[in-house]
Amino acid sequence: MIHKDLADFAEKKFGQNFLKNNTYIHKIIQSMPDDSLKVAEIGPGLGDLTKELVKVRNVTAFEVDKRLCEHLNSEFKEAIHNGRFELRCGDVLERWESGKLLDEPYHLVANLPYYIATNIILKALKDEHCRSILVMIQKEVAEKFAAKAGEKAFSALSVLADTAGSASICFEVEPEAFIPPPKVTSAVLLIEKNETRDDEGFEAFLRVAFAQPRKKLSKNLTARFPKALVAETFIQQGLDSNLRPHEVGTSMYHHLYNALKDNLDEREPKQRRSKARSANTEKQKT
Repeated sequence: MIHKDLADFAEKKFGQNFLKNNTYIHKIIQSMPDDSLKVAEIGPGLGDLTKELVKVRNVTAFEVDKRLCEHLNSEFKEAIHNGRFELRCGDVLERWESGKLLDEPYHLVANLPYYIATNIILKALKDEHCRSILVMIQKEVAEKFAAKAGEKAFSALSVLADTAGSASICFEVEPEAFIPPPKVTSAVLLIEKNETRDDEGFEAFLRVAFAQPRKKLSKNLTARFPKALVAETFIQQGLDSNLRPHEVGTSMYHHLYNALKDNLDEREPKQRRSKARSANTEKQKT
């Protein structure tokens, strides 16, 4: 039986904040793509959102908290019996090791724990069976996924989301809608996919490009690519060498990657080498 004081019941290690506001739950349902595909829900918690999902879709939920698994199996006994609901207990990331969360096309709909939200979204972007991502996450993170080139929030996450499809913020949710209330504002992010790419090289390239967002993009890239080649590539692509990372669009990042990827400097960046030398110096002193 669930403890009456949900704030005490919530497990910090699982990042549990239970959404207990029906207005927002219904707004999430209304924001779902209009089709009949199965829904995958990660972290159903007490099942408040799940109750509405099973009214309109077949749902497969993934829950890591064994206490909640017992509650959900009891709460959704009828839906389990009639095939509307399936509960899989355990770490959802282990399931993704196979590359696909479900063995059929699906939409991801979830109120995600903040600490794991970015990782889950990136997994879903790479999952060819995932058709869309509709998730409640920290507003700041949602903005990074949904930002457009030229906006200060535009980041490597923006490029990855834009590569896969179209990302937008549906609405914001204040902390008071949750038990216990988080310390930040949340937002519901929708990514409608039209492509699935799994390119670790491109992701690594973006980490270099956005390593220091306030610096020039060309400066960031010369940390891992030959300076002369970076300068030549910028000229060929008609890019101003003074541009910051957030000022360059998604398609241009793909052009830059294709032009530079075969010339990665395998040496450690100077900044990392400097830190390593400092650490070694401190060890010698002790």
